[in-house]
Amino acid sequence: MSNTSPLLFPKLQRIMKEVGENIKLARLRRKLSSEQVSERAGIGRSTLVKIEKGYAGVSIGNYLNVLRVLGLEGDFLLLAKDDELGRKLQDARLITKERAPKK
Repeated sequence: MSNTSPLLFPKLQRIMKEVGENIKLARLRRKLSSEQVSERAGIGRSTLVKIEKGYAGVSIGNYLNVLRVLGLEGDFLLLAKDDELGRKLQDARLITKERAPKK
Protein backbone atom coordinates (compact mmCIF):
# COMPACT_ATOMS: atom_id res chain seq x y z
CA MET A 1 0.00 0.00 0.00
CA SER A 2 1.22 3.45 -0.77
CA ASN A 3 1.13 6.35 1.67
CA THR A 4 0.43 8.97 -0.96
CA SER A 5 -2.83 10.84 -0.93
CA PRO A 6 -4.95 11.14 -4.05
CA LEU A 7 -4.60 14.27 -6.12
CA LEU A 8 -7.54 16.57 -5.56
CA PHE A 9 -8.55 19.77 -7.26
CA PRO A 10 -8.21 22.85 -5.03
CA LYS A 11 -11.98 23.09 -4.50
CA LEU A 12 -12.07 19.48 -3.27
CA GLN A 13 -9.07 20.12 -1.02
CA ARG A 14 -10.99 23.00 0.58
CA ILE A 15 -14.00 20.74 1.08
CA MET A 16 -11.86 18.06 2.74
CA LYS A 17 -10.24 20.68 4.97
CA GLU A 18 -13.69 21.95 6.01
CA VAL A 19 -14.87 18.40 6.76
CA GLY A 20 -11.81 17.87 8.94
CA GLU A 21 -12.38 21.15 10.74
CA ASN A 22 -16.03 20.24 11.36
CA ILE A 23 -14.97 16.90 12.83
CA LYS A 24 -12.44 18.62 15.09
CA LEU A 25 -15.02 21.15 16.26
CA ALA A 26 -17.50 18.35 16.98
CA ARG A 27 -14.86 16.58 19.08
CA LEU A 28 -14.03 19.73 21.01
CA ARG A 29 -17.72 20.53 21.64
CA ARG A 30 -18.05 17.08 23.22
CA LYS A 31 -14.95 17.78 25.32
CA LEU A 32 -13.25 14.62 24.07
CA SER A 33 -9.49 14.44 23.76
CA SER A 34 -7.87 13.27 20.57
CA GLU A 35 -6.58 10.27 22.50
CA GLN A 36 -10.11 9.29 23.60
CA VAL A 37 -11.57 9.59 20.10
CA SER A 38 -8.72 7.78 18.39
CA GLU A 39 -8.85 4.94 20.92
CA ARG A 40 -12.63 4.55 20.59
CA ALA A 41 -12.39 4.70 16.78
CA GLY A 42 -9.61 2.11 16.73
CA ILE A 43 -7.10 4.39 15.00
CA GLY A 44 -3.86 6.10 15.96
CA ARG A 45 -3.72 9.71 17.11
CA SER A 46 -1.71 10.60 14.02
CA THR A 47 -4.55 9.30 11.83
CA LEU A 48 -7.05 11.40 13.78
CA VAL A 49 -4.85 14.46 13.27
CA LYS A 50 -4.85 13.74 9.53
CA ILE A 51 -8.65 13.39 9.56
CA GLU A 52 -9.03 16.69 11.40
CA LYS A 53 -6.81 18.35 8.80
CA GLY A 54 -8.86 16.88 5.96
CA TYR A 55 -6.11 14.65 4.61
CA ALA A 56 -7.49 12.77 1.59
CA GLY A 57 -5.20 9.77 2.06
CA VAL A 58 -7.10 8.50 5.12
CA SER A 59 -9.58 5.74 4.34
CA ILE A 60 -13.24 6.57 4.36
CA GLY A 61 -13.72 3.81 6.93
CA ASN A 62 -11.57 5.72 9.40
CA TYR A 63 -13.62 8.86 8.79
CA LEU A 64 -16.77 6.82 9.46
CA ASN A 65 -15.37 5.35 12.68
CA VAL A 66 -14.58 8.83 14.00
CA LEU A 67 -18.06 10.04 13.03
CA ARG A 68 -19.52 7.04 14.88
CA VAL A 69 -17.59 7.91 18.03
CA LEU A 70 -18.94 11.47 17.80
CA GLY A 71 -22.48 10.24 17.16
CA LEU A 72 -22.52 11.77 13.68
CA GLU A 73 -22.53 8.67 11.48
CA GLY A 74 -26.05 9.54 10.29
CA ASP A 75 -24.65 12.69 8.68
CA PHE A 76 -22.77 10.49 6.26
CA LEU A 77 -26.07 9.34 4.78
CA LEU A 78 -26.75 12.89 3.61
CA LEU A 79 -23.94 12.70 1.04
CA ALA A 80 -25.37 12.73 -2.48
CA LYS A 81 -28.86 12.24 -1.04
CA ASP A 82 -30.57 14.70 -3.34
CA ASP A 83 -29.01 13.96 -6.71
CA GLU A 84 -30.99 16.50 -8.68
CA LEU A 85 -28.69 16.45 -11.73
CA GLY A 86 -28.69 12.66 -11.84
CA ARG A 87 -32.47 12.53 -11.70
CA LYS A 88 -32.76 15.09 -14.51
CA LEU A 89 -30.35 13.09 -16.67
CA GLN A 90 -32.26 9.91 -15.95
CA ASP A 91 -35.58 11.56 -16.80
CA ALA A 92 -34.16 12.94 -20.06
CA ARG A 93 -33.25 9.42 -21.19
CA LEU A 94 -36.65 7.91 -20.49
CA ILE A 95 -38.20 6.61 -23.66
CA THR A 96 -41.90 6.12 -23.72
CA LYS A 97 -43.16 3.64 -26.25
CA GLU A 98 -46.10 4.78 -28.27
CA ARG A 99 -48.82 2.26 -28.62
CA ALA A 100 -51.10 1.92 -31.56
CA PRO A 101 -54.55 3.36 -30.91
CA LYS A 102 -57.17 0.91 -29.75
CA LYS A 103 -59.78 0.04 -32.37
